[in-house]
Amino acid sequence: MATLTASRALAPVGTAGKLFAFGLDVGRGLFRRPFQMREFLQQAWFIASVTIIPTALVAIPFGAVIALQVGGLIKQFGAQSFTGSAAVLAVVREAGPIATSLLIAGAGGSAIAADLGARKIREELDAMMVLGIDPIQRLVVPRVLACMLVAVFLNGLVSVVGVAGGYVFNVVLQDGTPGAYLASFTALAQLPDLWQGMAKALVFGLIAAIVASYKGMNAAGGPKGVGDAVNESVVITFMLLFVVNFVMSAIYFQLVPPKTG
Repeated sequence: MATLTASRALAPVGTAGKLFAFGLDVGRGLFRRPFQMREFLQQAWFIASVTIIPTALVAIPFGAVIALQVGGLIKQFGAQSFTGSAAVLAVVREAGPIATSLLIAGAGGSAIAADLGARKIREELDAMMVLGIDPIQRLVVPRVLACMLVAVFLNGLVSVVGVAGGYVFNVVLQDGTPGAYLASFTALAQLPDLWQGMAKALVFGLIAAIVASYKGMNAAGGPKGVGDAVNESVVITFMLLFVVNFVMSAIYFQLVPPKTG
């Protein structure tokens, strides 16, 4: 009984190690040739098609809520002229990458896990290995790169739509001045903030694709196993994304000093 309890306690550690090893295999597969360009383009188009509309719709309330909260807080301090800059910082630094990661993991990652899981239970992956084809290099690498590419573009979409939504809500509901909102963009925000948001989106897309591919390629137990793999991939990805987001933000604030108005 004690051995069984210890093995259950150490199971997450073993899973984390296998996931890390899988990520290393994917990294090696990036440099193998031939590169599956057709698969990459198909996956990029598919992931973009299932995430672009939900991402745009999610970005509007994100920008609105940030504008309302930040605008109300700043108004108490009598610094309404910094509302635009604060909203831009919140959207570009945090809201954009987080919203992008949630959609990539929830829509794109679940689709990847379901696709690879279905191939696993149909023994297509085993057949590929028998034929001397590496499933990671053939199937996983294009999906990982596609997720990273789409995540960067979706982050830009969220940033633009979020800032625009914040502008509308600030001007309409909080009686803000359009000129002051736009003019304050550069008061506190700086170019490294944009690069940080893009880097976060790139890393989040990488994590979402690797976790989804790992759970899909290790699905077992028929259709129920595929469903469990999809659910587990989304949950694990969400947990990892919030942890990585905290680490990247902490490192950024240590390396880049805040801009003073």
